[in-house]
Amino acid sequence: MMMSISNKSPEEMLIFALDVGKGVEEALSWVERLNDHIEIFKVGKEAFTRYGPSIIALIQERGKKIFLDLKFHDIPHTVAGAAEGAVEHGVFMFNVHALGGKEMMEKTVSAVRGIVQKKGLPMPIILAVTVLTSLNDGDLARMGFHCRTHELVVRLARLAQDSGISGVVASADDIDAIREACGPDFIVVTPGIRDAAETDDDQKRTSTARSAIARGADYIVVGRPIRNAENPVQKVIQIVRE
Repeated sequence: MMMSISNKSPEEMLIFALDVGKGVEEALSWVERLNDHIEIFKVGKEAFTRYGPSIIALIQERGKKIFLDLKFHDIPHTVAGAAEGAVEHGVFMFNVHALGGKEMMEKTVSAVRGIVQKKGLPMPIILAVTVLTSLNDGDLARMGFHCRTHELVVRLARLAQDSGISGVVASADDIDAIREACGPDFIVVTPGIRDAAETDDDQKRTSTARSAIARGADYIVVGRPIRNAENPVQKVIQIVRE
């Protein structure tokens, strides 16, 4: 289920991470503030748990697309059911965790295709999370993995592609290896985007927006650099220009 998503505008490549916890009004104020510059908003565990599924509809009512970032990771039947729910919410893309295994991913893809066909809904982009950008080689070793981070990323990317998944969520550092292993049409969404001077947070494998796009990311996810900027709109414009 590889897809080609070339010819996107810079605004279409930038996803804003809507990870705010002071109320749904604050979340929607960010959507309205960035409305003219961003097409896709990421609803992650924090926003979804605090505000519930209604946050998806509220953002969609404002003409925007949703990346539902819940990283489904459970037994195949459970994840397939959750994926059907994501489709029914009309999300543009959502993700599962590749460590859930091939059967989990295959059943997810099958369930999504089935409900799309049955209900005439749009087909979302299905992504697999490889290795979180908060983890490095040392973390993997402590977890019992006997390989380097980029080796595990490529292994999981291949597994996801073989399972029918559209693409992966991966660090900019891994894009070249993923492209070599999975080809140019396999989608890569890159989180952990930071300014060059930013180092003091929980992300260990980060990249600037310019570097991630230059390496071949199809989409980049940006949160804190925009939310913490003195002028968030100007920050978005700067990133888009890059």
